[in-house]
Amino acid sequence: MRPGSDNNELELITVQTFTNEPEAYLAKGALEAFGIDCMIARDDCGGQRPHLTLTGGLRLVVRAEDASRAAEALRNPAEGA
Repeated sequence: MRPGSDNNELELITVQTFTNEPEAYLAKGALEAFGIDCMIARDDCGGQRPHLTLTGGLRLVVRAEDASRAAEALRNPAEGA
């Protein structure tokens, strides 16, 4: 929730899914370099069952309002978003 906002829910959008951590964290770093807040979501039982990322993947998520800018930044990282 943003300060001063009446909206209690924050919609998150998955902009890309990865099967390994290095690629996911490289993409996360790229978005952060463009000033886009993001996080990696995963369902691997807190890291105790890493094989579960093979089926669900590591999801790079952003706020709904940043989704199109984030997708463009991932498609064309050299141009800037």
